[in-house]
Amino acid sequence: QVQLVESGGGFVQAGGSLRLSCAASGRTSGTYSMGWFRQAPGKEREFVAVITWSGRNTYYADSVKGRFTISADSAKKMVYLQMNSLKPEDTAVYYCAADRSITVQTTPRAYDYWGQGTQVTVSS
Repeated sequence: QVQLVESGGGFVQAGGSLRLSCAASGRTSGTYSMGWFRQAPGKEREFVAVITWSGRNTYYADSVKGRFTISADSAKKMVYLQMNSLKPEDTAVYYCAADRSITVQTTPRAYDYWGQGTQVTVSS
């Protein structure tokens, strides 16, 4: 089993920045990549970014490309999401997820473990 705990969410004005953290524990050696997803009220959960534990491969949703940066520290079992130039449409609960497959995935159903989420609210 893998446990994931997100932190760093909060309230910020448009144009501001936040840094989300995800602490992984348990049998993380069985996981290949870590993703960030978000879900706004009344909407489906959507992909934000993914990174392999090696850090060599990253992929972003078009909506956040150039504004968000995902990073990972495999030694500390931590994954981060630096969010800059935030917009009101970025408001959502942000989830960290772990995937055991050996390919980078962008669909929520491909991920095996999930955190409880952290709220990000961006005011206009």
